[in-house]
Amino acid sequence: MDNLEILPAGLPVPADDGACDHLPGLAIPDICLKGTHGEWVSLSAIKGRLVLYCYPMTGPEHVPLPEGWDAIPGARGCTPQACSFRDHYQELKQLNTQVYGISTQSTADQLESKERLHLPFELLSDENLDFTKALNLPLHILGKLNFLKRITLIFDNGIVVKHFYPVFPPDKNIDEVLQYLS
Repeated sequence: MDNLEILPAGLPVPADDGACDHLPGLAIPDICLKGTHGEWVSLSAIKGRLVLYCYPMTGPEHVPLPEGWDAIPGARGCTPQACSFRDHYQELKQLNTQVYGISTQSTADQLESKERLHLPFELLSDENLDFTKALNLPLHILGKLNFLKRITLIFDNGIVVKHFYPVFPPDKNIDEVLQYLS
């Protein structure tokens, strides 16, 4: 099985299809998502700076990636992206910024990834697509499965002030986020 922490060469680069052009100025939805700590997080109650990186899925090492996953532009790279946010977590804190990862995976799947990758922040489950629908975020649809396309949102007091879409390569997204926040 591939090492999920390393991006393979030759991945297709996602194109900006305009699916996130509507986001600047939108308010964070007044919904709660379950976190890997077992608690519900009210996104609209978060004040100050907030980074939400939305990702398709972090695969448990024992579960193969969906067939053709590497051929989908922007799908591969969730583990490197999560690890890069982990590795720069203290810098985000010093910039008075909270961070969460969001995917459509179950909390149980996310918890396995959080523990395995030693993430110091929570992952939030949008398996009912409440957050995705509220902000009209783009999806990868594989059969009956819905996966968020990779997008990073920066909120200031509940308003989208910046978004990164498409995100590629995923492990370098943190550099863009830190540059923007600085």
